[in-house]
Amino acid sequence: MVKVLILGANGQIARLATAQLVDAKADLRLFLRNANRLQSEKTGRAEIIDGDAANVADLTQAMAGVDVVYANLAGHNIEQQAKSVVAAMTQTGIKRLIWVSTLGIYDEVPGKFGQWNHQMLDDGYLPTYAAAAKVIEASELDYTIIRPAWLDNKDEVDYELTQKGEAFKGTEVSRKSVATYIVHLINNPSEQVRRSVGINKPNTDGDKPAWY
Repeated sequence: MVKVLILGANGQIARLATAQLVDAKADLRLFLRNANRLQSEKTGRAEIIDGDAANVADLTQAMAGVDVVYANLAGHNIEQQAKSVVAAMTQTGIKRLIWVSTLGIYDEVPGKFGQWNHQMLDDGYLPTYAAAAKVIEASELDYTIIRPAWLDNKDEVDYELTQKGEAFKGTEVSRKSVATYIVHLINNPSEQVRRSVGINKPNTDGDKPAWY
């Protein structure tokens, strides 16, 4: 059975993915700050670890015996977190990384939606997430970077993918769709290796998400 380490396990997408993986009887290790936040969540028999994703020692300890690392991280220090994750995975010999980023890190979002996205995220957010992605892409890891469209909480699984170098499609996608795709990659670890993948709901093109 594949053993999965989820970094940033209290994130909304991470919790949805955890629920699916628990249902599938996956072997899980959940890593987050303030681990007691997850005690009321549906975590099954998952091991829960309190740690800092910018701290290589914390990460290295958490990675013992793991096959796949899924990073659902955020924050102003996301580039440092990326460097620490790469360093810890390199030290422990783990290769497979699923890294959730955001749309727009390559200026790949076209038209008025692309302009709107820049305006909404132009507080240093996009440059820091782009820098973190560069750290991952420069590593020797078998990574998949996932770039979701604007997220909603619809109870649906409906998505399509674009590759780095292609124009991003659509404006929105459900967190459940992203979580389902992450679980698919965990179950099919040879797919999309060393790729950066955009994910959106089909037929949601527009100047901004319909719900915004």
